[in-house]
Amino acid sequence: MAWTWRFEKSDGTETAPAVQPEEFPTQGDAESWIGEEWKALLEGGAEQVTLFEDGAKIYGPMSLHAE
Repeated sequence: MAWTWRFEKSDGTETAPAVQPEEFPTQGDAESWIGEEWKALLEGGAEQVTLFEDGAKIYGPMSLHAE
């Protein structure tokens, strides 16, 4: 089981992340990582993220903007 993030612009198009992610063994690991890296990802051009488990969408898009 692998948890991954999709990085998107505000219109939903996929974009390359400024910080290279990994595949995470748990949802908690994936969410902890996004909590640590969201500012760098936002500065690098990603505006929202979607979480997947083994290719199945779990939730998102979730904005990286603080407001």
